[in-house]
Amino acid sequence: MTQDTRTPTHRSPRPRGSASPSGRERGRGPRAEPALRLERLVHERVRLGILSALAVTDTLSFTDLKTLLAATDGNVSVHARKLEEAGYIACTKSFIGRVPHTEYRLTATGRRALERYLDRMEALIRSTRQR
Repeated sequence: MTQDTRTPTHRSPRPRGSASPSGRERGRGPRAEPALRLERLVHERVRLGILSALAVTDTLSFTDLKTLLAATDGNVSVHARKLEEAGYIACTKSFIGRVPHTEYRLTATGRRALERYLDRMEALIRSTRQR
């Protein structure tokens, strides 16, 4: 009988038997400080940009958001859809002449989510400066 000496094609990034870092160790678990529990839906750069821009104006068009955020059509579209699915923004589609026109506005739920996010970021900044 011969021993198989082939190199495995897939290797685990950590040795067998070692535990993966818990959510707590990564700052996302239930025991993490409140300031560290940032909402991932809001924290992403483009989504935070969309929410922030809509927080200071009534509505913005898709084109305005794309220009303001220096993002691609697909990037704005995907991130806006995620925010819309969460109920954070509302989307109105219409036509101006024969040209499609999409406008977004911040919902009350979205405003509360942004305010919670900003409160947590401020707490994190205060905590960091105190150390």
